[in-house]
Amino acid sequence: MTFTLPKAILLIRNPLAGRRRRGLVEAVMRHVRDAGWTIDLVDTTAAGDARRIAETCDAARYAVIAVAGGDGTINEVVNGLARRGGETPALAIVPLGTANVLAQELGLVFKAAALANTMMTGRALLVRPGEACSPNFEGLRDPRCFSLMAGAGFDAKVVAGVSAPLKRRLGKAAYVWRSLVEARRYRPVRYAVEIDGARYEAASVIVSRSRLYAGPYVVAPLAALGEPLLHVCLFERWGRSQTLRFGLALLLGRLPRTSGFRVIAGHDVKVSVLSDAGERRLQPVQIDGDDALTLPISINVAAGTVRLLLPAR
Repeated sequence: MTFTLPKAILLIRNPLAGRRRRGLVEAVMRHVRDAGWTIDLVDTTAAGDARRIAETCDAARYAVIAVAGGDGTINEVVNGLARRGGETPALAIVPLGTANVLAQELGLVFKAAALANTMMTGRALLVRPGEACSPNFEGLRDPRCFSLMAGAGFDAKVVAGVSAPLKRRLGKAAYVWRSLVEARRYRPVRYAVEIDGARYEAASVIVSRSRLYAGPYVVAPLAALGEPLLHVCLFERWGRSQTLRFGLALLLGRLPRTSGFRVIAGHDVKVSVLSDAGERRLQPVQIDGDDALTLPISINVAAGTVRLLLPAR
């Protein structure tokens, strides 16, 4: 006996994301309905809504869950789907965020017709997200999944310093401004990084599941979402000038070839503070571009899987 998937999509929209592209969601929905599919729209109203909806939606009714939002909203849905177990809807993306890293990693075309076609006819890529957990006074918090990266150091401090209202008002410029602030207040904090039992030191670290970072910029050339492997990017030189040098190399597409930077693949990663250089504050951890945890953290590849939709060939 064969089963036919329902021609129905649940579209989860973050109404605060992508105000400059409000018409994109409506155009995508028109293309889907014109093709004879059903698409139901639900807006999030608070943090955690997207995760809850993805975790509890009726998989027998919907063949696809689509997300209209940025990488943070997508992260919530990835967390919800990864924890369902069993058969889950595939995940499609309508990119509305500041960087849209996952959408670029998947090779999506940012046009309504193309996005609608990917929802209905896209190829499914089975992905095991990364998973990070941080201890607290009561033991271990629930793990947090990520489809892109978890970072500690300079980038995490920049993310932690950008509020949601500022990001909505300034877009990418908010990160540029905060980068200048963090560069000015720079202290040579040292992080201990353990990768499959081997120990390293770094000024910053990004544990990545994807090739790209902050948009179209390459940090881990050999990373592939379909492979259950972490790529640990180590920034091994300290100092304000080194931080600026790494940032410029990223923007110019030269970071993987820059001295003092290297990428090590592994399965089990631990990151902790070796020296706080007198900062005397909790060291933040960004996950998929959101301020999420604090050090120390343990990172591995999650047991659960998510089916991400790529454009049809």
